[in-house]
Amino acid sequence: MSETTHGQQVASADELRQLSAEERMVAGAEADGIHIVHRRDRFPVRGTKAEKRAERGVALAFAISALAGVGFIVAFIAIPYQWHLPGTPQNFRFYTPALGGLLAIMLVFLGVGLVLWAKWLMPEEEVVQDRHDTPTSEEDSLMTEATFTVGLQDTGLPRRGLILKSLLLAGGAMATVPLVALVGAMIKKPGTQLLHTLFTPNKKLFPESGGLVPIVYSDFRKVTPADLAPGGIATVFPGVRAENSDGYNGVTDASSPTLLIRLRPGQQIKSRKGQSTFGWPEVNPEYVAFSKICTHAGCPASLYEQQTGRLLCPCHQSQFQVLEDAKPVFGPASRSLPKLPITVQTGADGRQYFYARSDYKEAIGPGFWERP
Repeated sequence: MSETTHGQQVASADELRQLSAEERMVAGAEADGIHIVHRRDRFPVRGTKAEKRAERGVALAFAISALAGVGFIVAFIAIPYQWHLPGTPQNFRFYTPALGGLLAIMLVFLGVGLVLWAKWLMPEEEVVQDRHDTPTSEEDSLMTEATFTVGLQDTGLPRRGLILKSLLLAGGAMATVPLVALVGAMIKKPGTQLLHTLFTPNKKLFPESGGLVPIVYSDFRKVTPADLAPGGIATVFPGVRAENSDGYNGVTDASSPTLLIRLRPGQQIKSRKGQSTFGWPEVNPEYVAFSKICTHAGCPASLYEQQTGRLLCPCHQSQFQVLEDAKPVFGPASRSLPKLPITVQTGADGRQYFYARSDYKEAIGPGFWERP
């Protein structure tokens, strides 16, 4: 016999090695101040029909969890998610509910399986433990090792292959689902689609203007030079609206918001290289247009101080000097707002309307575009 670090008299290390794992576990519990009040095996006789039924029930819960995880991956890939115009197929609306529902089923049934496993298959046990704070002896280590060994045997995993396999499936699904959600959108290369907006000329939609896209307000009214007073500003969009199953809308497209600005008398633009003719008129322009999307973090840069010609982004206080082609002059933004080439054409009603002469010549949005 020897004394543990907790002051309990227990068998020596050599004596403990002669005991079974169950006996060492009980001895270790007592030596550690843990008194087993009640301990009963749910199935003293192994392999009974009742035990098999319980095992299949737990495995079924894990299998449902695994299937829900696979369903999440399939839904993430297969269900349409892109927004479509009202009046066209709206099946994209099932995307988020399907992912959320399948994720919930996966987590719920994984939890149900673990609870049923503990309640149906693992031994029923009640213990009382004393508090103590002392170092660990060799005898304590042996008894602790036995506790883990018996605990593993209590789970039944070494002899319950069905539960082990179904648990591995459920655990694999749970580990895979976050990876799919995180990197799934990165699998398909965007190509050059992120370098274009709906201001790109389209002769099929606008043959009357030679393909030039009209500039409109949010209600699709065309913008005229007379709409803005000197120093005025307006948020405008490409007047594109395709009514089909893959419909797209210039007003709702995230890349579209553009600021049309009318300069005050006497104000002149100091253009960047290659952009001196982007305004209207091309010489000494009175109207200029810039992307409304801040080049720092994508917020709307639309607070305009007409006396100084500065645009302010309210999110992080970046400021852009319109008279220098929206050059950043304050705050975290490091790149000028992209400038839209604009022109004016006379409509059938004899009025003048703004059109985009081409798409933006540089990518809109945050400055990550400049990274190599």
